[in-house]
Amino acid sequence: MNILERYHAMEYGPAPEARNEADAWLAARDFSKALFIDGAWKAASGGKTFETSEPSSGKLLAKISDAGAADIDAAVAAATKALPKWSASSGYQRAKVLYAIGRAMQRHQRLFAVLETIDNGKPIRESRDIDVPLAIRHFIHHAGWAQALDKDFPGHKGVGVVGQIIPWNFPLLMLAWKIAPALAAGCTVVLKPAEFTPLTSILFAEICERAGVPKGVVNIVQGGPEAGGAIVNHPGIQKIAFTGSSEVGKIIRKATAGSGKKLSLELGGKSAFIVFEDADLDSAVEGLVDGIWFNQGQVCCAGSRLLVQEGIAEALIAKVKTRMSRLRVGSPLDKNTDIGPLVDATQLDRVKGLVAEGARQGAVCWQPDAALPSSGYYHLPTLATGVSPANILAQEEVFGPVLATMTFRNTEEAIELANNTRYGLAASVWSENVNLALHVAPQLKAGVVWVNGTSMFDAACGFGGYRESGFGREGGREGMFEYLAAKLPLGPVIKQATISAQPVEQADGAAIDRTAKLFIGGKQVRPDGNYSLAVATAKGKLAGEVGFGNRKDIRDAVSAARACKAWPEATAYNRSQVLYYLAENLSGRAGEFAARLTELTGATPKAAREEVDQSIERLFLYAGLADKFEGRVHQPPARAVTLALHEPVGVVGIVAPDNAPLLGLISLIAPALAMGNTVVAVPSEKYPLLATDLYQVIEYSDVPAGAINIVTGRTAELAGVLAKHDDVDGLWVFADAETCAKAEAWSIGNLKRVWSGNGRSLDWASDEAAGDALLRRAIEVKNVWVPYGD
Repeated sequence: MNILERYHAMEYGPAPEARNEADAWLAARDFSKALFIDGAWKAASGGKTFETSEPSSGKLLAKISDAGAADIDAAVAAATKALPKWSASSGYQRAKVLYAIGRAMQRHQRLFAVLETIDNGKPIRESRDIDVPLAIRHFIHHAGWAQALDKDFPGHKGVGVVGQIIPWNFPLLMLAWKIAPALAAGCTVVLKPAEFTPLTSILFAEICERAGVPKGVVNIVQGGPEAGGAIVNHPGIQKIAFTGSSEVGKIIRKATAGSGKKLSLELGGKSAFIVFEDADLDSAVEGLVDGIWFNQGQVCCAGSRLLVQEGIAEALIAKVKTRMSRLRVGSPLDKNTDIGPLVDATQLDRVKGLVAEGARQGAVCWQPDAALPSSGYYHLPTLATGVSPANILAQEEVFGPVLATMTFRNTEEAIELANNTRYGLAASVWSENVNLALHVAPQLKAGVVWVNGTSMFDAACGFGGYRESGFGREGGREGMFEYLAAKLPLGPVIKQATISAQPVEQADGAAIDRTAKLFIGGKQVRPDGNYSLAVATAKGKLAGEVGFGNRKDIRDAVSAARACKAWPEATAYNRSQVLYYLAENLSGRAGEFAARLTELTGATPKAAREEVDQSIERLFLYAGLADKFEGRVHQPPARAVTLALHEPVGVVGIVAPDNAPLLGLISLIAPALAMGNTVVAVPSEKYPLLATDLYQVIEYSDVPAGAINIVTGRTAELAGVLAKHDDVDGLWVFADAETCAKAEAWSIGNLKRVWSGNGRSLDWASDEAAGDALLRRAIEVKNVWVPYGD
């Protein structure tokens, strides 16, 4: 028998990973005392426990302490007590602790990998070669950020005590993504792992003991919904970081509304895997295996929607089916296994139900002819063809090994199909033409885009989504900002506006009446309701009337902003020229605006002129920064570069304050415009005539129609309409505390990014209320991975 004959005669044989060390670790632990609080192991105060089982067999692994509200109180108290000393420690001291954690994890990485596979069900190759090394990389990488903090993030300090809630699909990796940047920033942590997968977090807590983490800096509390709710609602926590489903993310967003807590959400996805006709099909198929069958498809950024160009669809689908037939489904501890079990019976039932519903809606669901193990929560890899864009398999996150396939004819249709989802986490683009790939990537509404690759991650490169995939980033420079806070210069407390029925005294004089209208789509328009609001001077006389904008006017303004393509598609240099021109034209009418400020607010002529001059200077500042606040190029430890591109948030609603009514309005509008956003502005309710005077300047300053829209009216009412509008991508609200809280709570329809003053305004004249701090709120960071080499 020659070598070739021997090769073809070879049969698959199991290659199991030894689990004896993991079993010994399990046997030696008292899991009834699995809460790690203030450096000590404790039982739940209520004595409750929950069970964790092995997905490959359903067998019980351990009974774990189930934390309640009292345990969360104890953990937060420990974190609060430890915070002053930890945050005051030098960056070098924190870096040494982070490095020690990473090195200790390296020494025990095989135990971490086996425990992760036993508890979660993912194949040992993935735990061993991806999850654990990347978790270690995060701690060592963030040791560097800890030491560079003062230099790279001047004026920023750790946000405080952080509550973190992580999912079951990447238990150890998500823990590292959360804890490493928090510790680097000088924060202390209360972290709750998922109930299905508590084991590696317990081992990690033991590592913290060995690595010299000070007591109370890291607290890990096992538990279910009660523990999670207690963390979210605890008044002693300054930030919540959550990874999980979009549905739970919305609940957390609503629960934290008005609390002042910083919030980052990394949620679900329905990522597109786009294959153009010039792609290397064999490479694309291997990428697809990683994209959708990695971790059994239980990945938020799984490439679960295959979009393939019509001319190659038949050939690619044939290759995919052949490759699927060779995927090995079986024990996750077998080194040759490609697909292990789903995490739990409930997840298996959910996946089966979605596949059945997708078939009922017209999809053709194909599975390879393979046997499943007799025990455990296994599901065969599934290919759904003939999927319509509205099919449940194309719209809902299955979180299982299920691939939905659609075809497209040209580039424009591919982009349209890819963006036809309420999510926006990730996407993959496959083409041998790098010009085409880099043309498509910026047009995809996704926080991460992989070119000729998929599921690539690194601690130096940010990860996170748009739309209902959440907001905030994990990893990279942008991920550090999530755990830092700059002290913005607070202005006065904003009082809730009261609607007065008292008539305003008619002004003296015989001036010709001038009607102030709304400004929508580049035109002065009358309010839909045909009502007006009287505006009084500082002396109580009638200064004029403005339109009483309503829900319909906001809808029209948002539509105009969305339809304005010229502004976001303009180059940064062109945007800077327009903003310079706007400043130039405002300067030409500086005396008129100063007089209006004096008339309305009672400010002295000198103070009024200073506010106008500061407004012009602020426009000049953002005109100059429009083409200078740029992204970065990262070089992860792989043959790839990652382009961290700054992109506009989209349509941004702005609710401006009464204090410094001209400067405050321009300080908010200008950075949003500089970064390419379009704006729907609700000006000061008390002094709206400054905004209606301003649109006269906008009209002859080359600002494209729809880039700036101004709707006057009642602040609280219009802020609520903007918050509920699902075509608004971001909302900045400086109003009374109740209006700010409602705006945050009502934003959950599309999980828009909300920045509120929580009932306080800012000192708009200060340098701290301008520049990078506002520009960062006006952008999304998209990380585009571009591989190189053969």
